Formats: sequence, structure tokens, C-alpha cells
Amino acid sequence: MTDMKPIHAPIRGAVHTGLIHDSAAKHVTGRAAYTDDIAEPAGTLHAYLGQSDVTHARIRALDLSAVRAAPGVVAVLTATDIPGANDVSPTGKHDDPVFPETLIEYHGQPLFAVVAETRDLARRAAALARLDAEPLPHALDPEAAITAGHPMVTEPLTLRRGTLAEGRQAAPHRIAGTVRIGGQDHMYLEGQISFAIPGEDDTVTVYCSTQHPSEAQHMVAHVLGVPSNAVTVQVRRMGGGFGGKESQMNLFAAVAALAAKKLDRPVKIRPDRDQDMTATGKRHDFVVDYDVAFDDTGTIHAVEGTFAARCGFSADLSGPVTDRALFHADNAYFYPHVRLESRPLKTNTVSNTAFRGFGGPQGVVAAERMIEEIAYALGRDPLDIRKANFYRAGRDVTPYHQEVTDNVILRLVEELEARADYRARRQDILAFNRDSAVIRRGIALTPVKFGISFTATHFNQAGALVHVYNDGSIHLNHGGTEMGQGLNTKVAQVVADAFQVDIDRIRITATTTEKVPNTSATAASSGSDLNGMAALDAAEQIKARLVSFACETRGVAPEAVRFVPNAVVIGEEVVAFDAFVKSAYMARVQLSAAGFYKTPDIHWDRASGTGRPFYYYAYGAACSEVEIDTLTGEYRVMRTDLLHDVGRSLNPDIDRGQVEGAFVQGMGWLTTEELWWDDAGRLRTHAPSTYKIPLASDVPRIFNVDLVAWNENRERTVKRSKAVGEPPFMLGISVLEAMSMAVASVDGYRTCPRLDAPATPERVLMAVERLKGGGA
Repeated sequence: MTDMKPIHAPIRGAVHTGLIHDSAAKHVTGRAAYTDDIAEPAGTLHAYLGQSDVTHARIRALDLSAVRAAPGVVAVLTATDIPGANDVSPTGKHDDPVFPETLIEYHGQPLFAVVAETRDLARRAAALARLDAEPLPHALDPEAAITAGHPMVTEPLTLRRGTLAEGRQAAPHRIAGTVRIGGQDHMYLEGQISFAIPGEDDTVTVYCSTQHPSEAQHMVAHVLGVPSNAVTVQVRRMGGGFGGKESQMNLFAAVAALAAKKLDRPVKIRPDRDQDMTATGKRHDFVVDYDVAFDDTGTIHAVEGTFAARCGFSADLSGPVTDRALFHADNAYFYPHVRLESRPLKTNTVSNTAFRGFGGPQGVVAAERMIEEIAYALGRDPLDIRKANFYRAGRDVTPYHQEVTDNVILRLVEELEARADYRARRQDILAFNRDSAVIRRGIALTPVKFGISFTATHFNQAGALVHVYNDGSIHLNHGGTEMGQGLNTKVAQVVADAFQVDIDRIRITATTTEKVPNTSATAASSGSDLNGMAALDAAEQIKARLVSFACETRGVAPEAVRFVPNAVVIGEEVVAFDAFVKSAYMARVQLSAAGFYKTPDIHWDRASGTGRPFYYYAYGAACSEVEIDTLTGEYRVMRTDLLHDVGRSLNPDIDRGQVEGAFVQGMGWLTTEELWWDDAGRLRTHAPSTYKIPLASDVPRIFNVDLVAWNENRERTVKRSKAVGEPPFMLGISVLEAMSMAVASVDGYRTCPRLDAPATPERVLMAVERLKGGGA
């Protein structure tokens, strides 16, 4: 080792600084490798699903003779070919078969899989099946399910605090209503895909696009009837997920692995977009009945709500999704007396599943509808009603009895109110609407308070593996998955910061169950929180060994050893990091560590509806201005200002991109993205040609996005940062509220328009005509 002058230049990629996504250049040049880009070994086969063309029926016979005889077909797989459990239920309810044996429960349900020499041959052969089935009655939406007496797919939840009768008695006003909130397709750029390669004995390796490698591992093992150690699942990156690849990948991974082991050949399955959309679940539709009691100031005294959800034919993740809808039915508002109940209803549709926000956005929409009702009833600015009901000291306990101790919502909202010049613009809009016969405008400023943690407490854990090689380069692996959100970049920044080395030294490798076991899904906005802390734990273990080595060999105290940019200070000596690591290796110092983290101080008793399910809250606010055409219902977003709290951001550039993208996706959910089933139970919006996601032209004409600069997480999260994936999704609600104001202008703002979501041009036009006719 040689002495060096101290290095003062900061490391490249330090935390709290902007850094480009590690795969950004690969994304835009097409060099990023996805599952479908993996070179196919000789003999690779291709699978395709055969789907039901009836919605609800009892199977009499399934004739697959023509399928088996089709050109290029090697095998046809049905339920009888499954050696283990015919189930890919993520919750262990055993209600989600790979292939049904006697009962078809939704239109498009996979009945079998064709394995052929090419994907095209498999796809063509799948269409040759002949199904003989006895039709049964079906219910497609929550209201039809209630009428038909359908059961709930999982146990409902009730949250309560206070006494409704007491709250209502103290309130001179009371309004009851219903809001219908539509679902949403994930519309990831990369569809579902799995590629299985059989190994020796009972082993198999599955490359797939999944947010939950450990769950895919366990599901494949169950279906094959082998232990989990026989299955390896690997994910380098996904082309988007948004929750659609948390549990829905199970089917595709299981089919690929089943075919690969049966035929002893590599097998890939990649559905086309139509099949992907018809065979995989969506965001849950909700029908929310609400009853709110309030006083002359607009202060809420009592809230009662029933949240009925279209869950589909099996439970999937509907239990925690509908639970979280209740957890966020308060949004940023205090309800002194409250009773909220979920109704996760079984329907004859594909099982709905996780989606960014996980039920929380539906709860927030219901909360904002009640604020809107109060504002129009009292003739007040909705922002004033919001402020009157914000959580604050003495009014800081949620319906699930968690105290809100980190509340910054009033300060944040007032800062955005000033930045966006909300009050003056609202007055200008009121004046514009008085003089405009056809075009009307609206503006709304809405808040969000979003709880961060998995409500299933055991999921709040993560592992990581860090190797420091003897040349000073670093290998990083963790249990999170990269789906474009920048998780790998953030976790690498945490490790770089811990060792005080440039991020170029760190190699981020594919997520694999061989390196980090028993991982949780990359979901619930917890990817950076959990995996960043686990990686930091591993780095600190290695650093502690290096410090001990320095103390032993230099005779200094631990406090005399410091990691500085790309070097280590040992007393008066400064040693280059790679040289120091090399000397530690030569002295047989262990330079590898497995890190672990579990979120502290969280607990949840579902039976009583009480606890602290969330480690902390993330906050944000959005101010949106819209313009509608009252003759056509068409609209455009003129301007949006966002201000979002991410604590001390690990990477402001990536976080700002997440806020922007979440807002646009949330806006799309509430305005253009309409799922529509016909009376026969067929999903008609099953491709980009019939399902409209936001385009570049739909982005607000003026779009200002800022992160809160003055807040840091009070809890001991990784570098005091906050989650950013899901919370800003709900900022899109400001667009729906602004559209509501524009519609309300046609009758002088006397009536709450009660716009259901998505507020498509047709719905906007119908709402305008309803108010023109004097109806609510």
C-alpha cells in the first residue's frame, strides 16, 4: 500500500443526488435484455394457451384431437398432466387452477396449453379445440353479484371508531350517495412471458417477467410436486409491471415449467396482447355507497361506507386490496365517527389483482367524493372543506386506530396553493365560465396521504447479497425486481455511499432465488425501503470487518478508520480502496455478506381492525386545471402542478420521473381507460385498439413537478427517504375533481355532478345534460 493525498471530490452516484437509471441507455437503444431476448437453446418449444369461449359453464367434454393432430404440435397439456397441485393461488386458498377440470368460471379462462415447434403453430392449433359445456348463469359486476347472491371470495374487513349515531346527532347535514370506480388494465410494455429450461433430476430454471420471484418459485414447485430448492427463478428486468406481474405470472411460469419437465426440452410461453388482457386480472372495480354527516363549517362528524369490489372468480389478492381501500378511505381527513366495510365479491370475470396503489386509490376517490358533496351542498370552495378536515393535533387517529404522527399535509398543500396561484386562478375560471357558452373550465387541488408497508406484516422483510472482490469491484444482488422504476440504481447508490466508492465499481446482477431466498414481492412502494436497508446491512457487515482489519494491522482505534471517496483513511494514512481491499483479501478477511432487514414497529390485528399497519405516510398534492366542451364531453388538461414528499430522496431525478409517470397513469385510470364487458361476459376492450391509455398529447399542457425540499422521514428508513412508487398515483384524482367543477358550472355549481370513473367524454356529456335538465 502507498500513501495518497486525501481525496475530497464526492463519489459519483452518491445518495441524495440525481443519477441516470442504470439501464437508461440500454432501454433507448434496444440493448436492454428482457426474457424474450434470451438466446433460445436448440430444441426450444413454444407454448400457447387455449381459452374458454363461454363465461360460466360446466364442462361436458373437451375435444382436443384436432389440436394434437395440428402441424408442429408436440404436446397438449391439461389438468391431468399436472403431477403436483392444480393451483396457482397466491394466498393458498386453492381456488385458482392452472386448468379447470369441471367448471369454467370466466370467458377467456385457460383450459389447456399447446406446445409446438413454433409459437405461431401453437397459436393456430389452440383455436382447433372443441368445447361442449352446459351454460350457467353469470354475474359480471359487483351489483349483479349482489343481486345473484354471489359469495365473497375472501373474508371482508370492517373498520370502526366512535359511534355513528353520536356523530350524526351532532351534525345538521347528511348526504348519502354512490360512486362507481372503474378498473384498469396494467398495459405494461412487455407482456407476460416465461422461459423454462429443464435441469437434472427434478430441477428447472425459469426466466420470467415477475415482480415476485419467490412466489413464482413456490407456485412452480407446487405444480410440479417438487420442493422449492428444485426451482430457480431469475429476473433481470421487466418492461413494466404495475402489480400485474405480482401474482398473475404464476400461471405462465407454471405452464412453461410443466411443459419443460414433461418434454425435457426448453419451453417458452408468450401470449399475444389480446390473450394477455383477457386471461390476466386488472385493477378492482368498486361500487362505494357512502353516508357522510357534517356541520355548517363543512367539518365531517360521521362517515359510513360500504366498498363492494369486482374480484373475479378467485380470491387472488382481493383480500389485501379491498383491505387497503378501507385503509385509505380517509385519505388526509379525520373522521370522528366512522364505520367502513369491504365486500370482496365473486364475479364471473378474470380474477382481479394487484395494481399500483393496491386498492388505496379507490378509497381516496371515495374520500374526495364526500368532500366534493359537502362543498357543493354548502356552496364552498372544495379546498376549504379539505383544509377543515385535515388531520391535525387532537384529530389524528385513523379509522384503524393508528396515530398520524408525521403529518405535513397542511404545510404541503398551502405551499402548492401558493406556487400554483390557486385562488386567483379559481376566480379567473369562475369569471370565464360566466361568459363562455360552450367551453367550461375547472380547477381542483387535492391531497394524498398514503401508508407505506405491506399490510401483511410478514412481507415486510428483505435480503441482499454483497461481494467485494479483491480488485475492489463490488457485486450487488437483492430480492427486489427492476421493472423500470430505478430500484437497482437506488440500491446501488446506497451501497456506493456506504463504501464511499464511485457507482461504476458496482455490478448489479439479476434477481434470482438462488442468491437471495424467501423474497417479498416488489410492490407496496417498499422496494427501496426494504432492499436498500438489506443491502446497507450487508455493506456495513463487510465494512466492520475491514475496520477491524485496519485496527489490527495499523494499531489504531476504530474511530481512526474512515471511508472517504474511493479511499480509506487509517490514522494519518490514506489508502486507495482497491489496494486496501486487496490487502484485506491477502489477510483472509471475509469480503462477502448477506444482509437482512425487517420493518420495525408495525403490527396489525385484522380481527379487531386495529394496529399500526404502516411504518410511515407519504404525502403529496396536485393542482389541475381542465377545459371541457359541453357539446361533446371532450376535455383537455391545461395545467398541472405537483408537489410530492419523498423524504430525503435517494435519487431526485428518478423520483421526479416516478411522480410524473404515476400522475399520468392515475389520470388515465380516471378519464380514458375504460374496461367493458358485453352481456355475454366477453371483455371487448382487450387491445390498444379498444383500450385507451394516455398519450403524449394527453399530458397537461403545462406540467410542473417538484419534490418537497424541507422534509425528511422521521422513521429510520434508508437514508431517511420515503417511498415513491404508489403515492403519487392518486395525484391524478385532481383531474377528475377539476372536471367535476367544470361540469357543475352548467347549473351554477348548485349540484355535485357525481361523475363516475372513468370520466370518459360520454360520461362527461351525460353529466352535463343531466345538470342542464335539472337532475342530480
